[in-house]
Amino acid sequence: MLKREQKESIIKEYAIKDGDTGSVEVQVALLTEEIKILTEHLKTNIHDFHSKRGLLMKVGKRRSLLEYLKKTDVNRYRELIKRLGLRK
Repeated sequence: MLKREQKESIIKEYAIKDGDTGSVEVQVALLTEEIKILTEHLKTNIHDFHSKRGLLMKVGKRRSLLEYLKKTDVNRYRELIKRLGLRK
C-alpha cells in the first residue's frame, strides 16, 4: 500500500496538467509502484496467495492501460515506458 506522501509525489511527477490524477500516465505510475511493493512482499511471503492474486490483477490493469495508450498516442507511450523503465 502506498503512503499518501508517496502517492502525491508520483501524481505530481507524472501529471500532465495541474490537478491531474486520472490520466493514463499517473495511473500506470501508481500501479507500477504498487506492483514493486507487492513483488517485494511476495519474495518474503511465498504462500500469500491473496496478495499474489492482487498483484496479477494490478499487472493486468497496467497492461491494458499501456495497450490503450499505445493505441491512442505512441509517443506518450514510449516516453512513459522510458521514464518508468518497464521495457528493456
